Amino acid sequence: MNIATTPEGKTKKRVLIADDHEMLLDVFSIYLSNAGDYQVSTVKTFDDAVVLLQGEEKFDVVLLDWNMPGMHGINGLKRALQICDSKPVGIITGDPSPKMIDEAVSSGAAAVILKSSGVRTLLNALNVVCSGDRYLPFELIMNRQTVKEDGSDKLTPRELLILRDLARGKRNKEICHEHKLAMPTVKMHVSAI
Repeated sequence: MNIATTPEGKTKKRVLIADDHEMLLDVFSIYLSNAGDYQVSTVKTFDDAVVLLQGEEKFDVVLLDWNMPGMHGINGLKRALQICDSKPVGIITGDPSPKMIDEAVSSGAAAVILKSSGVRTLLNALNVVCSGDRYLPFELIMNRQTVKEDGSDKLTPRELLILRDLARGKRNKEICHEHKLAMPTVKMHVSAI
């Protein structure tokens, strides 16, 4: 097993990231590797992740795309948690639904990381998880709180704005550009609508 160290002589944390979006994997891998504290391995399917997890190499943290090939949502998470024993397993998603978040958290996910977040957020989330805590984005917590307080199925102000644009015939790309939003964020709102 290859044990990498930081310039300060600390052992780097081993991270496995499984996602079917190659560009996302490349960006995450480059950023985390350059951050200094992480040694990153990547795969594109859940089945490839399982092969690595059952192999000789041990990982400190595993991040899985909720919707990648072979994952099957909560079933894949539960299987990965079982294989990883006590090591943290987190979810990466571009389309978080309240049901998905509830399932992931109640099943033991160490993190839910939004693809629409920046790479610095990924680094912060990994630091939180490696310290033994759980990570959930503030915006997910606030969105859930708003739903609980409201108790209705009303659309959020942003969803109403996007709905108006859709009704005017605008495409998702145009909505992203006009409101300075990431494509996964717009898709998440369209799905919620």
